Amino acid sequence: MDRSKDWLEQGKSDLEAANHLLDTNDFSWSCFLAQQTAEKALKALGEYENIFLWGHDLVDLIEELEKKIKIPKKILDHSKTLNLYYISTRYPDAFTSGHPSEKFSEQQALDAIILAKEILEYVQEKIK
Repeated sequence: MDRSKDWLEQGKSDLEAANHLLDTNDFSWSCFLAQQTAEKALKALGEYENIFLWGHDLVDLIEELEKKIKIPKKILDHSKTLNLYYISTRYPDAFTSGHPSEKFSEQQALDAIILAKEILEYVQEKIK
């Protein structure tokens, strides 16, 4: 069964939530949701192309996708940046001191949202 639309819709929902969190100054969580948006978009593409994808590392997901389809370098580069927000945005032990909610800036969140949106739009074009 093709669940690509479900993955895509959840990615859209995560992106919307990431945007809403900007208003609360929860920039770490906004960055994490941007990463989740990209992950779910890539998994939607995997579903659509009948490629089994597992895990959370966006670069690994792209490597699997590229066994069957060509992924633009820009999407890979965006994924490398967003990968940084999977663990560090949620776990205090990702840093030598402090907690994630004090480690991320509004600009990082805004940039992450833009990158995630571009990945989401790329996948939407491929799935149509």
